[in-house]
Amino acid sequence: MPFSIFELFKVGIGPSSSHTVGPMVAGSEFIAELKTLNLVEKTTRIKTELYGSLALTGKGHASDTAILLGLSGEKPDLIDADKIPAMVENIRSIRALNICGNKIISFNESNDLIFHFEKSLPHHSNGMKFSAFDAAGTILLKQEYYSIGGGFIAKSSDYDDSNGENPLDNIDVPFAFKTAKEMLAMGKENDKTIAEMVAINEITAIDRVKLFAGLDNLRDIMRSCIDKGMSKEGILPGGLKVKRRARNIHRQLMASQHKNEYSPHNTMDWVSLYAIAVNEENAAGGRVVTAPTNGAAGILPAVLRYYEDICPNYRVEGVYDFLLTATAIGSLIKLNASISGAEVGCQGEVGSACAMAAAGLASAFGATNEQITNAAEIAIEHHLGMTCDPIGGLVQVPCIERNAMGAVKAINAASLAMKGDGTHFVSLDDVIRTMRDTGRDMHKKYKETSTGGLAVNVVEC
Repeated sequence: MPFSIFELFKVGIGPSSSHTVGPMVAGSEFIAELKTLNLVEKTTRIKTELYGSLALTGKGHASDTAILLGLSGEKPDLIDADKIPAMVENIRSIRALNICGNKIISFNESNDLIFHFEKSLPHHSNGMKFSAFDAAGTILLKQEYYSIGGGFIAKSSDYDDSNGENPLDNIDVPFAFKTAKEMLAMGKENDKTIAEMVAINEITAIDRVKLFAGLDNLRDIMRSCIDKGMSKEGILPGGLKVKRRARNIHRQLMASQHKNEYSPHNTMDWVSLYAIAVNEENAAGGRVVTAPTNGAAGILPAVLRYYEDICPNYRVEGVYDFLLTATAIGSLIKLNASISGAEVGCQGEVGSACAMAAAGLASAFGATNEQITNAAEIAIEHHLGMTCDPIGGLVQVPCIERNAMGAVKAINAASLAMKGDGTHFVSLDDVIRTMRDTGRDMHKKYKETSTGGLAVNVVEC
């Protein structure tokens, strides 16, 4: 079991876990390393360079803003999203950064924040370099980071030490499954559900009370994000002039409900509304939970709220089973394929989130481990080959609607799986491997660069 639930589900800000959260974390860690090495007082300048996908869609994904905040010591899980515009405006107006809270250094954005659109670093398409200089222009510290999806970052040295393996793979836990086959075998041998195995893994690091308090917190933030998204109107930032729709959809659904007007598709409309509300908040730079990424952050909350608010057999334990099981599926995908749109396309983001939500819902309903993995397999299989081609480099079109469709697919996948006995022709491991191979074969213009697909065939207006 390579990843904790609190690694896979991170509290952060929009619009992107790879392009916003990751760079902010990297900037913050670079400053922390300067402090550890007692280099802060000698530092007079910091230069940041962004490469590959991180450069190509950096402006649309607010990577520049994230870097400024990270170098100022801010962290995505703690920052007040409402204060970000004023903080960034202040940095740009005074042309200076305050590092470690008490050291002011000059900041010239045109020279100190460089976008290398035609270059990439060796380990991942989301690469960045940070360099700190003293007054004489001598480099004090230089680090190379990669934003590898879902807010995770890695240094180049991590790849060197692990001989090319994922630098975050190895964690010693009781149920250290690395494939779905292993996970199912361990569950059968120990008479444990997937959720129970994940919970046992978690409490090797934290006590049971903290685990379930953390799960409650994730659930509360997801619900709050939906509620906030349903309450707002206006135009999303970035220049595409995309209107927020969630509030109007909510009004229409409430009006129908008050008139006792019901159509069979109303339930799916509510699910779509929940997903759209989250991703409009994400697009506006609001507070979201990476699940497993920001670009796909609406799917899991929407399906979980469907379970809580619409399904008649809701139970609070089902929420825990949902999140713990989703963690297992997300970990398998991240370990054996990718959750990064820049690496494998949107199949790795929306496809992964759909699989996690489908498995989580099936678990909450009391499905067997075999039915749960079948639900995840169905969900991924029908997202294979999905490209990541955001118009204008913004997580808006087609990303917001893709979350709505992914949430509906997740419910369908869980339902189909539970109609069977868990046996299925294509295994979860097979479909994860296929996602990885498809991502490798996919042309880079379809992997979060905004140089292909809808991004070039739709006129920005």
